[in-house]
Amino acid sequence: MFESLSGKLQSVFKDLRGLGKISESNVTDSLREVRLALLDADVNFKVAKKFIENIKEKAIGQKVIQSIHPGQQIIKIINDELVELLGSQNAELELKESPSCMMMVGLHGAGKTTSSGKLAKWLMKQGRKPILVAADVYRPAAMNQLETLGKQMNIPTIVCHGEKDVLKIAEFAKKEAAAQECDVLIFDTAGRLQIDEVLVQELVSLRDKIQPQEILLVLDAATGQEAVNVATHFDEALSISGAILTKLDGDARGGAALSLKSVTGKPIKFAGAGEKLEDFEPFHPERMATRILGMGDVVSLVEKAAENVDIDEAKRLEEKMRKGVFTLDDFLDQLRQMKRLGPLESIVKMLPGGTDMVGGADLSKHEKEFKRMEAMICGMTPEERRRPQILNARRRQRIAAGSGVRVAELNNLMTRFGQMQKMMRKMGKMQKMMGKMGGKMAGKMAGRLGSGFRM
Repeated sequence: MFESLSGKLQSVFKDLRGLGKISESNVTDSLREVRLALLDADVNFKVAKKFIENIKEKAIGQKVIQSIHPGQQIIKIINDELVELLGSQNAELELKESPSCMMMVGLHGAGKTTSSGKLAKWLMKQGRKPILVAADVYRPAAMNQLETLGKQMNIPTIVCHGEKDVLKIAEFAKKEAAAQECDVLIFDTAGRLQIDEVLVQELVSLRDKIQPQEILLVLDAATGQEAVNVATHFDEALSISGAILTKLDGDARGGAALSLKSVTGKPIKFAGAGEKLEDFEPFHPERMATRILGMGDVVSLVEKAAENVDIDEAKRLEEKMRKGVFTLDDFLDQLRQMKRLGPLESIVKMLPGGTDMVGGADLSKHEKEFKRMEAMICGMTPEERRRPQILNARRRQRIAAGSGVRVAELNNLMTRFGQMQKMMRKMGKMQKMMGKMGGKMAGKMAGRLGSGFRM
């Protein structure tokens, strides 16, 4: 997402950093390029105009023009304004009652059902006990899909096949939630290809019946400005509490994300960036702004690592490194932990300058290479993984044939692994040396302190 916008903004920033002196003239020229980049990203033209006006007002002040690094100052102003445009700060869910009700609303195809499942899984991680309610009485496939998601995540799901009255479904769901001691009910409602009066009235009736704490509008990010028009209509009818932007991984423009808060006044609360249930996260404006500006998102990367990396396994590996021991089993564990973080491209993009790195590299090629490495190691016996020195020509031919690679690829893997083992041994020796040196220094310090206190 935002690849095109990010690339154009970074080009503008490069020019700004290169300017030794800032004047109203060259600021205006740079901001013209920013405005064109925003419009090209399908940002609402009124939003883009106001955004540029705010930046210009702050950027041509004497403090900025006379500062030592005026270009950097303007970049910071753009970053701050972008954060404000996206919603200033993360808008949390308001689920103060127990049980709480949530309505997922939106047009057909926006991703309501999948987002309902993703949200339920996220709530479960927060210590909640959600229950999914299939309230789309027009599309049987939606009910079946929600039921499948519920079973997959082991989350209770209310599905009333054949029932056409959403109010009866809501009544039954509340009783069932109480019986199963669930504290959040997520209603997956019906959608249409376009907004119509029948859809709106049905949603209003359901809202009045369940009195939800949250009404979340699910929007397809790829629809650009049209998503903002849809949000306006739903907000006027239901008074939505926020939005979930879906399919961010497939939208290179991002106009919906940049326009929504400014036009509707309602925050984006979550973002979905993939088909997997894990591809769902709270929307943080400041983090999204740094991604757009090519500064990465290290905080989200650390959080993702904390969720997916086994701490005990990491400690075990650290201990083995201290001893200078590193086996193919350890290497395999590292490959699998890395896979759990998600696609390599999304990881690299979270690093500062990551967008530029992705642009010049074929990361899918590296991912395929990781899979082939995993296949080769899995093709070995436990003894071969522990003692790779026993891998003679016959064994290597067997492993290569079993994992669908050439013997040359296996030989290359073993060469690289041998180099990694040597590096680990060196690191282990260095840690031991540092430990001994630290111990000796501590002893000397203790001796000096002791002599200093002698009477």
